[in-house]
Amino acid sequence: MPYQLLKFALSKKHPEPAFFRQPAELKPSYDAVIIGGGGHGLAAAYYLAKEHGLTNVAVLERGYLGGGNTGRNTTIIRSNYLTPEGVAFYDASVKLWENLSQELDLNLFYSTRGHFTLAHTESAMRTMRWRAEVNKQMGVESEVVGPDVIQAAVPELDMSCSGHAPILGALYHKPGSVARHDAVAWGFGRAASEMGVEIFQNTEVTGLDIRNGRIAGVHTSRGTIKTGKVLSAVAGYTPRITKMAGFDTPIVIHPLQACVTEPMKPWLNTILVSGSLHVYVSQSSRGELVMGASLDPYEVHATRSTLDFVEGLSSHILDMFPFLAGIKVVRQWAGMADMTPDFAPVMGKTPVEGLYLDAGWGTWGFKATPISGKTMAHTLATDKPHELIHGFRLDRFRDFELTGEKGAASVGH
Repeated sequence: MPYQLLKFALSKKHPEPAFFRQPAELKPSYDAVIIGGGGHGLAAAYYLAKEHGLTNVAVLERGYLGGGNTGRNTTIIRSNYLTPEGVAFYDASVKLWENLSQELDLNLFYSTRGHFTLAHTESAMRTMRWRAEVNKQMGVESEVVGPDVIQAAVPELDMSCSGHAPILGALYHKPGSVARHDAVAWGFGRAASEMGVEIFQNTEVTGLDIRNGRIAGVHTSRGTIKTGKVLSAVAGYTPRITKMAGFDTPIVIHPLQACVTEPMKPWLNTILVSGSLHVYVSQSSRGELVMGASLDPYEVHATRSTLDFVEGLSSHILDMFPFLAGIKVVRQWAGMADMTPDFAPVMGKTPVEGLYLDAGWGTWGFKATPISGKTMAHTLATDKPHELIHGFRLDRFRDFELTGEKGAASVGH
């Protein structure tokens, strides 16, 4: 047993301070309320306190911290997007990620692996060249590589994919990384709590108090809070919050499933994505293969997993790596992906004054965690959208100024 665990087991007193402060009850009012105790909400709370001096803040989470999409993703971090708005935003996030373990004083298991987006057709190769050129123009390290480079990086990969979809090349993104998702939520939560932010788990938002078009408070399962600023960062639960606020968005919710295998000795040192096979895979620090696929093609506001998903994904993984036939899948799960028509998020102000939205993250929200928190904290504190999120404003759908990121989605949807 590790010494730290032994110390906890034998001590009559708690040998270390609790990870989070445990406020007894809600205060009657707060300067700001954040709905959602996932990575985005906790990061926003942290940057509100750190950079804007706003510590009279409550974070409300209906379950436990990181129990939503923060803990239900495949932890891939990258910035090789297609639009200038997307590349600039995610590149800023990668730069924050690189020093985040030191900043939060917690090992996030951030590991730079490199990221291959495989191309199986000539049309896919054209898209890879397009993305590579946009990335280079924006100062992001990406390049199109041939089959020889891919095979050298992953000798175990069947380049013919069992003859079904031969690999013609890939977009290689050197900064591609992974991190431990739970630790990200804990790190931001602890840092925010230490600066005075109050975090309430098992606290459900039941309504919004809106007066004359402005937010005035939040109704919860533990009472009512008066506040003039509210940030909704609830991913797949976003339609429930916007319904309370009385306005619509084009966000729809689809299940997104993933799974892990039993642990193996390290052999996959990079991240592989195939849009044609609907597969993305990396190996965790514990030796598990972490695997995901495309969205399920139906709208369901639930996190149930299905046999159809794991059968289909396993088939495609075996096309790429036939030697994995005897490896067991030990766990699978689903998250609720809040999808937008242009595959870009919705961030910033809403029709309700004082209510801000951080949503529409679909399959790409984890990698945006630090920059999302930083930009939404700025927007909340100043009531002016941060320049990095201008292309993600809700009004773009009304104004027909979409930010088309579908070509840079992890897999085909």
